[in-house]
Amino acid sequence: MAFANLQKVLISDSLDPCCWKILQDGGLQVAEKQNLSEKELTAELQDCEGLIICSATKTTADVINMAEKLQVVGRAGTGVDNVDLEAATRKGVLVMNTSNGNSLSAAELTCGMIMCLATQIPQATASRKDGRWEQKKFMGTELSGKTLGILGLGRIGREVATLIQSFGMKGLILFPGLSLRLFIHN
Repeated sequence: MAFANLQKVLISDSLDPCCWKILQDGGLQVAEKQNLSEKELTAELQDCEGLIICSATKTTADVINMAEKLQVVGRAGTGVDNVDLEAATRKGVLVMNTSNGNSLSAAELTCGMIMCLATQIPQATASRKDGRWEQKKFMGTELSGKTLGILGLGRIGREVATLIQSFGMKGLILFPGLSLRLFIHN
């Protein structure tokens, strides 16, 4: 599908300013309005061929059907659960996402959470904020030498598998084809 007549794009969620600049440098007119009601979003889309969303904007069937010029919806992030795909398909509106955009960030967050759980950082922090110093209670466990099981080897699971090796974990049990789940074994 060619977008030769794509002229104006609406950014309806908070995105990095570089997104606006990239679109403008590509010759597009860019409007940026956030926190729109469904009615306001529909009104803003009347002269737009493209819509860029993140998580906040819900692109319902009503929005898609009422936006007469709409050709493409771009989701800055993984998933398109906030876009009515059936309505978009019926109308010939292309829906895309940036599925690799946050894979590394998600994997790093996962590794950080693994470290927090293994060393009981949240519990120790809460205890300390309550004025207690319970050092022996929150000794935690070291990750080095442990085995990490990863159920699901999509983009994020593979990235976690790579990053977690730096903690000296001795082996990875990998189960492709499932949603990402983790477990640690001694």
